[in-house]
Amino acid sequence: MPHSTTTRRSPPSLAASLRGNAVTLSWAEFPSVKEKVEKLRRELDPLTLVQTLVSYTILLAFLVAPLSSLVLQGFRFQGDLSLRWFTDILTSPEYVSLQSRGGRMFEVRRGVMYIWGFDHGILLNSLFVAFSVTVLCSVIGIAVAMIMGRYEFKGKSIFRVILLIPLLATPFVNAYVVGKVFNPQFGLLNYLLYDLLHVIPWRISVDGLVGLMVAQTLSYYPIVYLNVVASLNNIDPSLEEMAENLGATGFRLFRTVTFPLFLPGLVAGAVITFIFSLEDLGAPIGFIGATANPLAKNVASYQIYSAFAEACTGQISPKTSALALLIMIITVVSYVAVKTYTSRRSYAMISKGGRWSPRLRTPGLGVQAAICLSLLLLVLWGAMPQIGTFVLASTNWATSGTLPTRFTGEFFKALLTNKDVTRAIVNSLGYSFAAVAIMVLVGSSISYVVSKRDIPSKNILDMLATVPISVPGVSLAVSYFLFFSTPFFRGSLLDPLTDPALLLIIAYTIRRLPFMTRSVYAGLQQIDKSLEEASLNLGATRTTTFVKIVIPLIVTNVISGALLSFVYSMAEVSTSITLGALREDRVPITFFISQIVYGTAAVGAVSIGASLCILLMTVQITAMAVSNFVLKQKASFLGV
Repeated sequence: MPHSTTTRRSPPSLAASLRGNAVTLSWAEFPSVKEKVEKLRRELDPLTLVQTLVSYTILLAFLVAPLSSLVLQGFRFQGDLSLRWFTDILTSPEYVSLQSRGGRMFEVRRGVMYIWGFDHGILLNSLFVAFSVTVLCSVIGIAVAMIMGRYEFKGKSIFRVILLIPLLATPFVNAYVVGKVFNPQFGLLNYLLYDLLHVIPWRISVDGLVGLMVAQTLSYYPIVYLNVVASLNNIDPSLEEMAENLGATGFRLFRTVTFPLFLPGLVAGAVITFIFSLEDLGAPIGFIGATANPLAKNVASYQIYSAFAEACTGQISPKTSALALLIMIITVVSYVAVKTYTSRRSYAMISKGGRWSPRLRTPGLGVQAAICLSLLLLVLWGAMPQIGTFVLASTNWATSGTLPTRFTGEFFKALLTNKDVTRAIVNSLGYSFAAVAIMVLVGSSISYVVSKRDIPSKNILDMLATVPISVPGVSLAVSYFLFFSTPFFRGSLLDPLTDPALLLIIAYTIRRLPFMTRSVYAGLQQIDKSLEEASLNLGATRTTTFVKIVIPLIVTNVISGALLSFVYSMAEVSTSITLGALREDRVPITFFISQIVYGTAAVGAVSIGASLCILLMTVQITAMAVSNFVLKQKASFLGV
């Protein structure tokens, strides 16, 4: 029998393969690649492709590109990359000084106690004010949330509404009112406590950095309260009950169980408060208009704003750009760090299913009376800017001294008869409506792609749509000026020195886009995917399904987000008073108010600014009423 041998063929080498006529590869050899390509082709239908491309184009062109120009300007010195401007800021006593450069704190002179704060440089002042406001708002917010979330008492439903009065928009005028109330000569506080009741030994002057803290705390504490009380209402009561059965009561129960469970809400409210305080322009300008105290100018937001006077000449100094970039880095890093921290910890609660009722105690009548009195004092204190704004708009308080002497409707009449005021109102309405229209299209598209489609880049899209919350308005305004005043855009509608109107619309869109995306995303999360699948199985295209199935189901969320976006676009401050200053006939409402409060208009004309604030508050209240009673939705502040 012949000996047979088996010849084993070795695989062809790469060189041999290349010498062949052709090498044919089939998808069967790469099953994972084939599956990914098929999945991407299925997910990236024409509708999703258009939505993704449009969303990325808007965000890259009007968020990433301008902020990149701010980064380049801040890191550039004589044409080269350098840390020169940051070094100048961090080493200059004008910006950072461990020793006090002036100011007064609990200092008594000539019968007046001055509570102004100490000047430690522009950057340290800003950080100190923001941190102090965050701590104060957190303490007040937690205390109010624990009362509203854990006790049942007479009048609770009324307090649930009036505790939110400080959120009503009164830009610039709120700080003006606080400055006027604390004025040592004719302020209402000194009139009551020193002249009338004689309960304090000196007149009190609250101004400067401490004045900024007071004004901002009054405006921002409801942000923390809303977030904490929402978290409290979501706590499974059985967790606290089990802790009590194990012996944890009082402060120990609060520290070990309740506090950790509402910590995400507290952190969310605190970081938003910190960002808002750091970028705030209303309080510095309002105090300067009311008291002319130079210490109120020594904060970063005001210094960046004042640098826009240079913008009329066509340039902004690199040092100003570096300061704007530094503030943006601080806010963005704070936001990302807090979001990362909360996402890595588990706050989940196990329950038997269904919504539970929060733990509510009904104290005795004496305790209920003490609670109502305490909340009433807080409401009167917190609503002081809104009450003062109404008094300014309806009386001659701006020129009468301590108390008004007559009522008048002339300032409300000016809203219709003064052509400058009317033009500012029309401008703001036009900018806000246009911005909301863009936000509806872009925000709905982003939310749909992020929640319903499985494409590789959706997380990046979600991040870009959320980041504007943490970008200060003054930093965005500086970046827009730097990017769109380059020779490429010179003379176009995007050139801020030619016409800032389009840039204002885009700035409103970018800054308030998170309102829309969060509102629509919440609605999309409630739509079961089987509804879309049934439509697709019956032969409808993805576009038809989106138009006829998805949109009708989320229309209330879209309207709610649009209302919230419109309200805060009308009251937008930072970009309005920077970009809006570049052309007189394009100024929005908030810029007009800032000029009146700052003293460039006639004496007493601040009351016209107050009447404009009443208009903004009316728009805000109307939007909230429509959202709550017509749409049956709660338009919570910033959607958190």
